Amino acid sequence: MQQERNELDVIKKYQDKGYTSNFKCENDLLIELESKNTYQPEQITIEREHRFEGLSNPSDMSILYIIKTDDDFKGMVTASYGAKSDTDVDDFFKRIPKQNDHSNDDI
Repeated sequence: MQQERNELDVIKKYQDKGYTSNFKCENDLLIELESKNTYQPEQITIEREHRFEGLSNPSDMSILYIIKTDDDFKGMVTASYGAKSDTDVDDFFKRIPKQNDHSNDDI
């Protein structure tokens, strides 16, 4: 897991690499917003994750998941973590099989 300071710079870096799909979590599924395709946890691969602390308030923490779906949509999902965690997203990502989590692999 990598920790970088500027979330917008990291997002831009991945958008430039083709991670342009946007997702939301709803009813225990991840939904690609443009196509409306839905995904179960086992259909998602976590390529990387980045954690950020708020600049003005360090307790404002977020995590940026860089993901790929089994039908090759590539994008990002942002969620709060810590005391203000987004439980739907957190629960979904906890159910992704360990073999699909490459966030700690060497680059």
